Amino acid sequence: MMKRTLLLATAIAFGAVTSIASAAGLPPLEQKDRYKVGFAQMESNNPWRIAETKSFHDTAESCGWDLIATDAAGSAAKQVADVDSMIAQGIDVLFLPPREEKPLIPAVKKAKAAGIPTFLVDRSVDPNAAKPGEDFVAFLGSDFIDQGKRVAEWTIENFKGDKGIIVQLEGTTGSSPANDRKKGFDDRIVQDERFEIVASQSGDFARDLGRQVMETLLQAHPDVNIVYAHNDEMAIGAIQALELAGRKPGEDVLVVSIDGTRDALQAIIDGKMGVTVESSPFFGPLACETMKRYTAGETIEPWVQVKDRIFTAANAPEHIDEAY
Repeated sequence: MMKRTLLLATAIAFGAVTSIASAAGLPPLEQKDRYKVGFAQMESNNPWRIAETKSFHDTAESCGWDLIATDAAGSAAKQVADVDSMIAQGIDVLFLPPREEKPLIPAVKKAKAAGIPTFLVDRSVDPNAAKPGEDFVAFLGSDFIDQGKRVAEWTIENFKGDKGIIVQLEGTTGSSPANDRKKGFDDRIVQDERFEIVASQSGDFARDLGRQVMETLLQAHPDVNIVYAHNDEMAIGAIQALELAGRKPGEDVLVVSIDGTRDALQAIIDGKMGVTVESSPFFGPLACETMKRYTAGETIEPWVQVKDRIFTAANAPEHIDEAY
């Protein structure tokens, strides 16, 4: 009798643990012909974001998506509200590019609690607060640290002067690409004693703000001869500021960046910019493929990594027609 009681207690305990584990697991996604898909875009004020949203729209029909796409207009709070609205509309799956690492964590957890599988696209959230495989399915995106490192390595190899005076234009404060692109660049550039970062300030990934910040930094650091921008939009803004100040980008100031936009490749061809490391916005097909793998019962790797090319004067002309 005692043995039977012990076995029963063990079975109940095991069942409870299994139930807890199941409750803590990721929501399933059944196979069907069409899905109501949410894409909560963070903003649409630059070519990269516009191209990313278009990629989701272009993929929708071929992937069987009834797409609900929103635009948070650069507001993390609005992006959280957009996700709340999508949950209320009964979406089957959520694709989310979090504007910032911390503020979007509640949205990720609400989606999971509502039984909606979530894929983070192009940006991630604070890994200490939400984890792939637990709170969301996976992160689809580039290695931002490596992007910054590759820009630094190209700069070290190609800078011809004796002393590199660097101004850094950072992306959106608190965002994963800004944090990681800074770390990757800073950690590598300090290994060469020729270089010094004299100023680092956010331009919020925006062309006009990048221009304004560069104008201000030029007044404080007129001897700057390298500008590292976390994206091409700020790099183009910096080029405008440099030219207005009578400087010659590509001659007395080396401009380096990340993204691979058409304007950046043209600036490289024109000799005003040295390098841009690709960060592709065309996530629609990858999102479709990864979602289909998930519905088929595959275990999705925590990081579905995008491989990025590097564009210089040697190859920019052959790739500009495919740029956005």
